[in-house]
Amino acid sequence: MTAAVSVPPVAGTARRDIPAFVRAGERMMWIGGRQVAAVSGRTLPNTDPATEEALAGVPRGEAADVDAAVHAARAAFTDPAWAEMSPDRRGRILNQIADVIEEHADELATIDSVNMGAPRVLTTHMLAEASEVFRYYAGWPTKLSGVSVPAGKDRMAYTRKEPLGVVGIIWGWNGPMGQLPGKLAPALAAGNTVVLKPAETASLSTLRLAELLAGTDLPAGVVNVVTGLGAEAGQALVAHPGVAKIAFTGSTATGKLVQRQAADTLKRVTLELGGKSPSVVFADADLDVAVRGVAAGFLGNAGQACVAGSRVFVEEGIREEFVEKLLKTMEAFTPGDPLTRGTLVGPLSTKAQFDRVSSYLDIAREEGANVVTGGGRFGDHGYFFAPTLLDDVRPDMRVVREEIFGPVGVITTFTDIDDAIARANDTDYGLAASVWTTNLTTAHRMAAAIEAGTVWINTWAEMSTGNLPFGGYKQSGLGREGGLEGLDTYTQVKTVRIAL
Repeated sequence: MTAAVSVPPVAGTARRDIPAFVRAGERMMWIGGRQVAAVSGRTLPNTDPATEEALAGVPRGEAADVDAAVHAARAAFTDPAWAEMSPDRRGRILNQIADVIEEHADELATIDSVNMGAPRVLTTHMLAEASEVFRYYAGWPTKLSGVSVPAGKDRMAYTRKEPLGVVGIIWGWNGPMGQLPGKLAPALAAGNTVVLKPAETASLSTLRLAELLAGTDLPAGVVNVVTGLGAEAGQALVAHPGVAKIAFTGSTATGKLVQRQAADTLKRVTLELGGKSPSVVFADADLDVAVRGVAAGFLGNAGQACVAGSRVFVEEGIREEFVEKLLKTMEAFTPGDPLTRGTLVGPLSTKAQFDRVSSYLDIAREEGANVVTGGGRFGDHGYFFAPTLLDDVRPDMRVVREEIFGPVGVITTFTDIDDAIARANDTDYGLAASVWTTNLTTAHRMAAAIEAGTVWINTWAEMSTGNLPFGGYKQSGLGREGGLEGLDTYTQVKTVRIAL
């Protein structure tokens, strides 16, 4: 593909409209309502993936910093200012947070675009959803009720829903302000306090949000932020005996490590992990609609999405027509400056991610896959990767079975609905899927048969603003985020029996 639509920014030139918060310098963590450096004094660099220029650094927090944050969160959890706050007041504070996010949405979206490369069209959408998630959960504190249970004429029995305590939240670099609200909002709505550990390469929007939260009525210490490496700060948070629950978003491999380590202290764990989602296109589908959805499914956010529809299955009779339309549609996804209006694909987030995606294309060629388009670097600077489509793939190929996390789709055909179901389910993952058909019977059969936590019909990646559960089957995770199902994972039930 050629650079016909957007051109990556020129290395060494000043970026437009970059918030001061991301400019070179050092930012601070938040513990107990105060900005602090890491105990060690060490920091971690950040790089603009579009220009490869330095951004603001962040503290390299370790076990001592995590311990301080957990103790601050525990103190806030038992402080009457939070522990005895009325449910109505807690709900109003969540609405305050939603207000702050809306007021600063443009800044926060730009920070994420500069820090990790997602196009502004995507980060702006994430911030709009973020405020709505907080508004949704703002209505729940007054409704977290137990039940009264018949227990005999001289007895009374009832249940209470109570917060867990200190919750550790660890989430991905591929959408910081998109992923955090689904964890933070229900945790606060249930009355917990939290320690946030953002990804080390995309921490800046979280640190800016912490500054903004300091201007609300949220008591000090309820939300704490420790930045640092996963193997240091993240591991210390998972292992800390003062943490009651870990809410994690990341790779399946890391999620397994989190679950193993959390077992030592019997922490509760929810895991939103990787995926290798199928996009299944039937011959009766509206192909113009389907190709746009399928292209967005594996190219959106440069393919750096756990729900990416990177396995494309097309009914045999329409393969040639579909591929022709898909290649034409992919031209609109030419990589470009994430701050430029109209850019749909930005750079990969880091050099390490660029190298990872590049290595998978080497693997694809070695295994015999055919590169229909793309297949390597786009431009001569920045971490831009050309939108890529592979065919002549087999089910056992690594590019078919493993999560690449880049703008790479693999395409193959199926014969009938039973074949489509079998191919869609032939994976260790089960996070999401899309089905493209105008036949209601086919749609419902596929929705029931596909082993995935979310199935989209004639659409792709329509995420909930808090009111629907989201999570995976198989090795795509444990538990759910969103809705009452998500809120319940931040509570524990107490039974009370009284002799009258």
